[in-house]
Amino acid sequence: MAEEIIVPLDVPGESRSRYIQNYMKITRGSGRLMLFAGDQKVEHLNDDFSGPGIDPGDGDPGHLFRVAGKAKIGVFAAQLGLIARYGMDYPEVPYLVKLNSKTNLIKTSQAEPRSSLWLEVEQVVDLKEKSGLEILGVGYTVYLGSEKEAEMLREAAQLVFKAHSHGLVTVLWMYPRGKAVKDEKDPHLIAGAAGVAAALGSDFAKVNYPQKAGCSSAEVFREAVRAAGRTKVVCAGGKSTDARAFLQRLHDQIHISGAAGNATGRNIHQRSLAEAVRLCNAIYAVTVEDADVEDALKIYLGD
Repeated sequence: MAEEIIVPLDVPGESRSRYIQNYMKITRGSGRLMLFAGDQKVEHLNDDFSGPGIDPGDGDPGHLFRVAGKAKIGVFAAQLGLIARYGMDYPEVPYLVKLNSKTNLIKTSQAEPRSSLWLEVEQVVDLKEKSGLEILGVGYTVYLGSEKEAEMLREAAQLVFKAHSHGLVTVLWMYPRGKAVKDEKDPHLIAGAAGVAAALGSDFAKVNYPQKAGCSSAEVFREAVRAAGRTKVVCAGGKSTDARAFLQRLHDQIHISGAAGNATGRNIHQRSLAEAVRLCNAIYAVTVEDADVEDALKIYLGD
């Protein structure tokens, strides 16, 4: 697998082996990414962590780390501050640092979305070296269609270049959003967003699963995978849903659409620790181990 990795030319010679090592670790040697997303503490405030149908244990940020520490995952994504507060208890967890975030309080009808860079890549590298944590990559959200997109695109481009210079893997959250965007789930628009991630040089693009009346989402999602080229596409997990339906959708995304994995948050962490770990392991089985839906469901059910 290592010899099959195409190392971008913005990864300098002295960082090539580190990049390959990080890429192998983050994909578990499969080329596919199973990203456990814990960045919603900012993005959705406490909406995703407390309320009907959500396990009470999810209210504690430590729940995210307990799941990441016990389950099979490719990488756990969260803000640097959260990782710094809990990472000493979970040094074995593979991390991806989300370098920008915003809350959902200001709606698109009030102002165009803008998510600014919180920290520099060099600060992440500094923490990695001083703490010894397994930090494999960095992530950033771009809101295409926002009047502020030019600023975010520049920050994303700089982030990818700097991350690659240190051998880190990059994931860009590519979300069309703003008053100019009529349909955030439009397949053609999502394909365009995936293509922008490729132009930015990212290793992975995280996008929403498209929807179009009268069409199979798995079929129309192929356009985004093609548009991304050598940038691999992973799908956002979305709201909590039935485990079988979720695993089937994931399997379709990989085997019909050609996606290279998933980025799942709420569908995992809103469950009890034991159930969240089992679902993580089932998602990992489909994504990394190429399991079919029935075998993955047995893992989730504990059979």
